[in-house]
Amino acid sequence: MRGQSLVLPDDLQSLLRRRGALRSAGAALSATAVALLGGRDALAASAKPSAAQAAADARILNTALGAELEAVAAYQLGAESGLLSAPVKTVALQFQGHHKAHADALAATVRKLGGQPAGAKPQYAFPVETLKSEADVLRFAAGLEKGAIGAYLGAVPLFADPALAQVAASILGDEAMHWAVLRQVLGEAPAVPAAFMS
Repeated sequence: MRGQSLVLPDDLQSLLRRRGALRSAGAALSATAVALLGGRDALAASAKPSAAQAAADARILNTALGAELEAVAAYQLGAESGLLSAPVKTVALQFQGHHKAHADALAATVRKLGGQPAGAKPQYAFPVETLKSEADVLRFAAGLEKGAIGAYLGAVPLFADPALAQVAASILGDEAMHWAVLRQVLGEAPAVPAAFMS
């Protein structure tokens, strides 16, 4: 596969265009999601958590923030690798944008809860030496997305504030879509291999 370029199938390109259009049209929904993430929206209808619960929620959010910042750095590595074809690089940068948006919302929420947001590491231990083709980069990204799914899946039931759990589940869904798209581009079945994630 070295030296070959992966091409996005037409139906996948169409799906990504529709998804982008829905994101643009749903800016109000995104604002609502950020408000919910902050636990301040009346729609959340959740009781105000105690100081200890808010601190625990902030720690969970900071763990998620660390993972989002790692994903931003990983997609940057892929984009700068010179191994991605133009259409795949476009999608990678779009996914990186999603992770940046997640990170911004998580950091803002940690601050609202009285915590100090985690920062990006100066350097990540990415397996750079194994990234020799576009497929290698995509498999690496897919592994990170699958890990993020598992992390959010574990975090959702831990939140004291149900509004935070709701938005974490929404982010989990976004990570799952990233994973499915990456699997399809790699020629794997886009559907997850099992009915339940663990």
